[in-house]
Amino acid sequence: MDALREAWQALLSIPQLGTWLLALWAAYLLLLGGWIVLQKREPVATLSWLLGLALLPYLGFFIYHVFGPQRIRRHRLRRARSRESMDAGAAFEHAAHADAAELARLALTITGLAPATAREVRLLVDGAAKYDALLADVAAATKHVHLEYYIYEPDRTGAALRDALAERARAGVEVRLLVDAIGSARARRFFQPLLDAGGEVAWFHPMRFGHVWRRPWANLRTHRKIVVIDGRVAYTGGMNVTDEQDERLGDHAYRDLHLRLGGEVVRRLQLVFCEDWAYATGSRDFLSRVARDTPPDAGPGPIRAQVLVSGPDSPWEAIHRMHVSAIHAAKRRVWMTTPYFVPGEAAMMALTSAAAAGLDVRLLVPRESDSKLVTLAARSYFGALLLAGVKIYEYGPRMLHSKTLLVDDELVLVGSANFDHRSFRLNFEVSVLFDDPGIAATLATLLEGELANAPRVQRGRHRPLLRARLPEALARLLSPLL
Repeated sequence: MDALREAWQALLSIPQLGTWLLALWAAYLLLLGGWIVLQKREPVATLSWLLGLALLPYLGFFIYHVFGPQRIRRHRLRRARSRESMDAGAAFEHAAHADAAELARLALTITGLAPATAREVRLLVDGAAKYDALLADVAAATKHVHLEYYIYEPDRTGAALRDALAERARAGVEVRLLVDAIGSARARRFFQPLLDAGGEVAWFHPMRFGHVWRRPWANLRTHRKIVVIDGRVAYTGGMNVTDEQDERLGDHAYRDLHLRLGGEVVRRLQLVFCEDWAYATGSRDFLSRVARDTPPDAGPGPIRAQVLVSGPDSPWEAIHRMHVSAIHAAKRRVWMTTPYFVPGEAAMMALTSAAAAGLDVRLLVPRESDSKLVTLAARSYFGALLLAGVKIYEYGPRMLHSKTLLVDDELVLVGSANFDHRSFRLNFEVSVLFDDPGIAATLATLLEGELANAPRVQRGRHRPLLRARLPEALARLLSPLL
């Protein structure tokens, strides 16, 4: 204590200490603030960060260093993306929806992934259907199994899949599992049996606090859910690997939707996984083996499909842009489900414009999500939506976790992306856009059942100031961070 007291006194004795501190603070603001301004992000976000840095000189810098916006640059595989021989009109040549070909061209431009087709599309409702199908397909694998997940929990569901993968690895199947370093942090030692069997496990964006000059990527997570088996069947959608998404293990399991795909579209998801694996591991040696073990394309299938990817490595916000564009293309109805609803101005404009124009616009959200803050922020947007004529339903008692968009009787979008800023700007996400009346009819029937069991939010509902309006307004201030 004496040493600290002496050091403090020595600091205070420095001539013109206040002037020096003021000069350092001004230089700090000028240099770091100038760098933030040059990022050319949204004015509100830029001003918020500048204010935080000014009022909290040291803590503000730490928060920005860990959680502030970051751009990711990574070498891309030669995806055949827009350089592919296939153009946007090929798969969508006979589009069912009038604007589907235009949406496909937009997606090709902003993602680089060419449109494709599918021979089989199964909508798997809830975890029991998804996990049973997945375990059966893994057991039949002969060449490779590729998996990418945000959350992989060390529980019964996780153990069942891990052991199935280990069994295939011992049989000579190449197993590659990519999991998010934060979302799956509890499973660090859980994968040792898979490694012992010869499988490979990689971690996406592990935290880098040991290198103070490198930003730790705390916000930039892979939220994708991808499985590709032998290049012939693929899974994607909203479900992670956890007991919380298996209704057989608990009454409060998430209500969710996943896709099982076959056909040409599988190659697109394979490409997305391979790029993510190469980025996370720094290795490309596996690519020739994957190409060798992927069966040749059997030709186009009857279902038009477009894989969409987005993340902080692209400025396009592709999945966000496709949502908004699809809503603008609607002629009759827009039905959407999302567990987290924190829309930006463009999305709010699209939804309210569609409803005000007389379209059947319905929004299904959970009555209570697993984030109280997000639930409050979402409800802060209800007033403007209800005024425009949007029908809002709150699903419960289970947590609704599916992410779907149904436009008219043909367009369907299903994937991993929530309808919020984090999914659209910070996370690496994947979705699939379909132009198919059959899939649209199947999803419509499913959503009609969900809506029938979800109370509709009324405009004249009682909303106390302290328990509703004020908390919602305060939560909305944090919308860019949610």
